[in-house]
Amino acid sequence: MAVFDEYEHYDALGLASLIRDRQVTPDELLDTALDRVATHNADTNAVIHLMEDAAREGISRELPNGPVSGVPYMLKDLHGLFAGEPTTNSSRLYQDNVADHDSTITARYRQAGLVTLAKTNTPELGISGTTEPVLHGPTLNPWDTSRSAGGSSGGAAAAVAVGMVPIAQGSDGGGSIRSPASMCGLYGLKPTRARTPAGPDAGEGWSGLSSYHVLSRTVRDSAVMLDVTHGPEPGDPYAAPPPDRGFLAEVGRDPGSLRIALWTEGLRGERVDPECVLAAGRVGGLLAELGHRVTPAVPPVSGSECWTAMCTVMAAHTANHVDSRLAVLGRELQPDDLENITRLVAEEGRRLTARDYVNTLLMIHRTGRRLAGFFGEYDVILSPTLADPPLPLGALDMMCEDLEAYLERMWGHLAFTPLYNLSGCPAASLPMHMTRDGLPVGVQIGSAFGNEALLFRLSAQLEEADPWWDRRPPPL
Repeated sequence: MAVFDEYEHYDALGLASLIRDRQVTPDELLDTALDRVATHNADTNAVIHLMEDAAREGISRELPNGPVSGVPYMLKDLHGLFAGEPTTNSSRLYQDNVADHDSTITARYRQAGLVTLAKTNTPELGISGTTEPVLHGPTLNPWDTSRSAGGSSGGAAAAVAVGMVPIAQGSDGGGSIRSPASMCGLYGLKPTRARTPAGPDAGEGWSGLSSYHVLSRTVRDSAVMLDVTHGPEPGDPYAAPPPDRGFLAEVGRDPGSLRIALWTEGLRGERVDPECVLAAGRVGGLLAELGHRVTPAVPPVSGSECWTAMCTVMAAHTANHVDSRLAVLGRELQPDDLENITRLVAEEGRRLTARDYVNTLLMIHRTGRRLAGFFGEYDVILSPTLADPPLPLGALDMMCEDLEAYLERMWGHLAFTPLYNLSGCPAASLPMHMTRDGLPVGVQIGSAFGNEALLFRLSAQLEEADPWWDRRPPPL
């Protein structure tokens, strides 16, 4: 096995440049990534399925000439289908499920020349803010293995944080890219609704709340990955506004002097850990030094409506997910098919009426319109990403039987992220703060619908002003 010793010194674009200059080969990078998995996965449980044969076959067929061609990559084991490989959704109900086709997003990764070598861990059906499924076991945070790596893209985040790959795919229906980015010290952007495709099996994820994108170390890697994946496919029900230029071209452009709302109170007035408030305040001070106008302000949305909408969408889609799988299997639900919280959420989804769902859509649209008005007054909202630093393992126990207490704890933790899923607006978590205990805490910036360009400009400005590249977890 030929291992490239300088692997972790480069981001995805850097590795792709080395390949183009013939300083390293895709096979050498794949060998190195596999070596990192063998070295670190026992300590993190980020990877739940290796795809070495598929990766080598992809390289042997001559990779497409994309901007990240030859770079090792990982798919989240949730909905993202790769033909011939399992997609378990971290559920015992799906443990024998093998995809017979690619998701559209997977096809676009292939077209970009990425080398997909593994599937990463996720909570069951993606409905938790931590990654601790019964089927695969918990993913551990590389900064402190007694703590969660976040969810639902926790495996992806741990894999990038520990240096297995420079980028990994995630999805975000309530904070599932931004939460693990915050907990693992990474950059994670949730794109505008319909910026990336959900096909070919769906026109949208979670009634438009969920988006596909990546977790990365650098802003530019996130931007180039949106360049290679964005845009509708034929038959999509709607599309995000097209960008003025490539997203990578926005990195390094002057964001101008922005009106920034500093928001440190959760959607429903949740208690926010002082370290998270400190993180947002410190970045607000840095932004003021950079010439932006920072003013405390609270988005004019209903926290109770946001809570109701998130719970209703999650319950309705979980019920449909479970019942659709049972129909394929041709049997009734068995006691050991699901974790307790998943079962209870599905039961709640079956109790919902059509009127409940329609009212929820109206709440979602109301939230989007109210936030659109707020973005007429402010260019960006700055907040903590989460209400807590990385949670201890077990803090969100999916095997508990008290659904109300579980949801209170989870949405209290994800106090700032769901606003952008409900409104469809883009938002990113930046690794701008470390606690006194040496744990990463993210800050979130959000902008108006369709305006990822501004987020990339501002993110790059902050990355240059307070670089985070060298902040790495301690040796495991």
